[in-house]
Amino acid sequence: MTELLLDVKNLSVAFNAHNVVDTISFHVDRDPVALVGESGSGKSMTARAIMGLVRKPGRVRAERLHFQRQDLLSLKPREWNALRGAEIAMVLQDPRYALNPVRTVGQQIEESLTLHNALTRSDRKERVMNALAAVGLPDNVLHNYPGQLSGGMGQRAMLAIALVNDPRLLIADEPTSALDARLRNQILELIIEQTQRRKMGLLLISHDLPLAAEHCKRVLVMYQGKLVDQGNAADLPHASHPYTRTLWDCRPSATTYGQDLPVLDRSIDFGAVHGGQHGAD
Repeated sequence: MTELLLDVKNLSVAFNAHNVVDTISFHVDRDPVALVGESGSGKSMTARAIMGLVRKPGRVRAERLHFQRQDLLSLKPREWNALRGAEIAMVLQDPRYALNPVRTVGQQIEESLTLHNALTRSDRKERVMNALAAVGLPDNVLHNYPGQLSGGMGQRAMLAIALVNDPRLLIADEPTSALDARLRNQILELIIEQTQRRKMGLLLISHDLPLAAEHCKRVLVMYQGKLVDQGNAADLPHASHPYTRTLWDCRPSATTYGQDLPVLDRSIDFGAVHGGQHGAD
């Protein structure tokens, strides 16, 4: 039986009286899972809720929000600090804003390591160098500042920081949104390779449905804060849900070049089919 890492039931995130995430339920095990949808659909806020990063006036509520059977909603700040970065790690969208511009890449990887491990100086250096090698960065990047890195190198550096403690679950929030098509595939393939090699769970957040489906086994589809569809990635070309089908049909290709892509009919109440599946879960 596959190990259940993350178990979410009826998760909501509200600001004042408005739910930006509205009673969604899903789970993550060792197989990579994609969470997709338009910008503003609630994907990143879902990730922030899982990581304990929703600040007031935001409110997180859930019937169940468990990581390896541990109730995340009951954690105190000190317990969150011990868990975040060690057991659950997150890679953000843009290294230009996510990395500290006045600290070297090596210092930032070592900082993540030191927060969660009591290691000797030589052991720390070895772990840092191994983290760089794992994401395909040369040794000299250790002394570079984020502003000296290309977009692809910056994203690899953020992945090294996330992986250095060998967490059990990695959340990758739009990790390729600032990259060109060639680099997007390279970074996603690297993330999949490293999570599978380390036997980690992966929640990949993206607005690119075809790209996410190519690299993940299951796909969750969000629209306006609700989880409107979920199922096997292999079933996406035959999706029956109107929102999922429109997202899939909007993918650019050689055959659609110069043509008008489908337009979403927003008169449809997609929330009415909340939880519908296009394939077996």
